[in-house]
Amino acid sequence: MRRALLFACALFALPLAQAADLQPFSASYTADWKQLPMSGSAERSLSKNANGSWTLNFKASMLVASLTEESTLKLDKDALLPQSYRFERGGLGKAKKVNLDFDWTTKMVTGTDRGDPVKVPLNTGMLDKSTYQLALQRDVAAGKKSMSYQVVEGEDTDTYDFRVIGPEKVQTKAGSVDAIKVERVRDPTQNKRITEMWFAKDWGYILVALRQVETDGKEYNIMLQDGTVDGKAVKGS
Repeated sequence: MRRALLFACALFALPLAQAADLQPFSASYTADWKQLPMSGSAERSLSKNANGSWTLNFKASMLVASLTEESTLKLDKDALLPQSYRFERGGLGKAKKVNLDFDWTTKMVTGTDRGDPVKVPLNTGMLDKSTYQLALQRDVAAGKKSMSYQVVEGEDTDTYDFRVIGPEKVQTKAGSVDAIKVERVRDPTQNKRITEMWFAKDWGYILVALRQVETDGKEYNIMLQDGTVDGKAVKGS
């Protein structure tokens, strides 16, 4: 259940048609676990700051669990540059708090992860656990078929790989949405978890659905409830 909440955080994504055309948005989602009589909800929003940077906020709740995440980022030509990343989880298992700052002048990521100090060299293209979503959506919108991202993970970095499966229609509470299906690529000999995502073609490639199957067979699904992109309500057919 904790993994489900964490992955929901990682993949409630930002509407993005092109890297140079970020748009303010808000979206709400529902989550259901097939093997357990429980449901959750989440909200995500993007707003532009006075200095030209952007703030991406996420909040999720499920029973007694709660999770918040906030990233600030800048767009430099076609490059997404994370500035700070804040994450806090409580009420389910062990609490977790992460505070990271990205200094593109000194080329260092510094902060704390669960109280432990973090100091990681900052290389071109590195992202946090929120801003990599922007890169994923930009690449899907651009028609790419396979994508790979370097993401800061505590004192190290991890590689997130994805591939595009193809177009599909998804039934959401906002109606039937034309979407592009994407899956996370993992080595099946090391990790048998399945992750599938659907991004709306006509609504800035906002995430409309997510399906994840854990190694123990437990499955959960996330679905768009409602949302707005640049002030326009998301509507399916």
